[in-house]
Amino acid sequence: MIEIQGLTKEYDGRRVVDDLSFEVRPGVVTGFLGPNGAGKSTTMRLVLGLDRPTSGRALIDGHAYAELPHPLRQVGALLDAHALHGGRTARGQLRWLAASNGIPERRVGEVLAQVGLADAAGQRIRRFSLGMRQRLGVAAALLGDPAVLLLDEPVNGLDPEGIRWIRTLLRDLAAEGRAVLVSSHLMSEMALTADHLVVIGRGRLLADAATSDFIDRHGRTRIRVRAVDPAKLAALLGGAGHGLDATRVDGGAWEVSGAEPERIAALAAANGVVLYEIATQQDSLEEAFMRMTADSVEYRTETAA
Repeated sequence: MIEIQGLTKEYDGRRVVDDLSFEVRPGVVTGFLGPNGAGKSTTMRLVLGLDRPTSGRALIDGHAYAELPHPLRQVGALLDAHALHGGRTARGQLRWLAASNGIPERRVGEVLAQVGLADAAGQRIRRFSLGMRQRLGVAAALLGDPAVLLLDEPVNGLDPEGIRWIRTLLRDLAAEGRAVLVSSHLMSEMALTADHLVVIGRGRLLADAATSDFIDRHGRTRIRVRAVDPAKLAALLGGAGHGLDATRVDGGAWEVSGAEPERIAALAAANGVVLYEIATQQDSLEEAFMRMTADSVEYRTETAA
């Protein structure tokens, strides 16, 4: 379990992480989301003892990372796929990590096979693509068979097969009872992978909720309607007196907010409008995230503004 308690970090008087508190529980994939500059990577570095907090604590099973006697056996992390010695082979990179934490050497071959790099074990890392480096970073995180995992943007550089593999791997690791914290800007993947979301903006906690609850709370629900006679539907929905918030969209369809599909269907039937499509549409995680973090974006393009 990871516990973040009142965590604060300042650089040159600027507060990058601001009184942040949340938990990453075992058996759950927790997605760690936020705009660029929100403080996600800094928070992960604080958990791993790579930065010292200005105040607050980051604990793993009740202990600071620096207090763990064999950290790779308890915590696996991937923060930067480029932070590898280019002159080493993949096998050599993992062998010295294993030796430093008393991990049996047989684990090197096991994790290389697990991430699909068994045939590249003897290659120099400098020849690796970004996707191969990501896989090697995941192998290093899994080396000690840890109960806690922190992965920062693990799908960067991966092809569709690799992205699907990471998704399955993270869910399998959580199903084994591990605590998994994963940061990503790829919202479609987070929607498929994360059970729970922690969202931060400008270093502060914005949301700490189950993924489905987050979408329900911050997304919009609309009813999409199409009729055999588009003109009659337009007259019905566009007219006053029904109290419907209706907007014309593509293909002669309308989107209606603030009403249940049963009410719309009954209204259409009462006015002789024959419907051939009526469907509930829910915002995606990306749409809910964009709406929720609109005021926390640090780097905003003119078009987005």
